[in-house]
Amino acid sequence: MAWIPTKLSLLVLISIFTIVISRTTIASDPDILSDFASPENQTSVDGNYFTYTAMRGIFQKSVDKCTTTKATKAEFPVLNGQGVSLAVLQFPPGSVNPPHYHSRATGLFLLLEGVLEVGFVDTKGVLYTQRLKAGDIFLFPKGLQHYQYNFDYKRKAVGVAALGGASPGTVTLPSSIFNSGISELVLAKSFKTDVKTIKKIKEATTTH
Repeated sequence: MAWIPTKLSLLVLISIFTIVISRTTIASDPDILSDFASPENQTSVDGNYFTYTAMRGIFQKSVDKCTTTKATKAEFPVLNGQGVSLAVLQFPPGSVNPPHYHSRATGLFLLLEGVLEVGFVDTKGVLYTQRLKAGDIFLFPKGLQHYQYNFDYKRKAVGVAALGGASPGTVTLPSSIFNSGISELVLAKSFKTDVKTIKKIKEATTTH
């Protein structure tokens, strides 16, 4: 005898399907079926595989613009499947980390040194800002545009961002818009300006 779905069973199936799809959609990293992802064609590893040394000495280096040093899956392959990555951000006096977002990760930012203005814009267009001092932590929700600005023109600032994804998917808005290959005419009409102004912005976002 063929099974004839009732209204209740259809609702249950739709609910289960919706849950499965939503969980698949919001997942930052796929689960792995072992303790960690081993390198290809390699049967054994040691402690070196779990160690990332590229950040040695960066706190002693002087930078002339906002500089981000990353430890994501691209730089540190053992992070594959672990759902976490990290970045160190260095801000010279008066510098800014332009508006950007992480499509696959929430960011938890800890300010180690100096002062910063930080902020993000939610999907309703509401801006949330804060002025951080060393030791303060600020949350940047996944997928929302945010920025950091060192408003002190005499002192540098340094922070660490823990990201909830091995490949957070960073999209910097100025460069992704003006250096994406979108027609200058389209951009001019979109921003209600002229092509000459768009060319100036493109040149600035390319060289700085």
